[in-house]
Amino acid sequence: MARPSLATGPNQPQARLRRDFGFKEARAYIAPVSEYPTLYEWAGGRDAFDRMINAFYDRVEQDDLLSPFFPGGVHEEHRRNVATWWSEVFGGPAAYTEQLGGYERMLNKHRQLGITDEQRFRFASLMSLAADDAGMPNDPEFRSALVAYLEWGTRLALGNSQADAEVAAHAPVPRWGWGEAPPYRP
Repeated sequence: MARPSLATGPNQPQARLRRDFGFKEARAYIAPVSEYPTLYEWAGGRDAFDRMINAFYDRVEQDDLLSPFFPGGVHEEHRRNVATWWSEVFGGPAAYTEQLGGYERMLNKHRQLGITDEQRFRFASLMSLAADDAGMPNDPEFRSALVAYLEWGTRLALGNSQADAEVAAHAPVPRWGWGEAPPYRP
């Protein structure tokens, strides 16, 4: 069976898959969300996120644009806490919420930093490279979800870091999913 198009939207609803590939084949591809592993599981669990965050901060410490946020380097506790955040966001244990203060703590870590557009873009770019360094899954579906979160999260951090920012003071830690492109299973 040919791989169905992942394009969906108002002009290409899931019914197109049923029409073009038959109900049984479409059903096998469009499984209920609960049948998919979380992004956390797909990536390899906590070890994978520890590798990615460590690779990222190794790059940040050498970066002229981002290293000033971390005078003296990025400490182990910070790396561990950020890996805990990313693990929770991508479907792992809710440890950041339960043990570290949740969204409110992450928000407060970014308040008044005055992040620039260039710094936001560099953060997203270095994290994408760190995902490569760490051997994170490189399938298009996982990387689409990763980059979507990077874009969404860094744009929120940019806005929340400004001196005049009106922020959402309380919110849950986001739980990121597969979005429009669940993992392909032939």
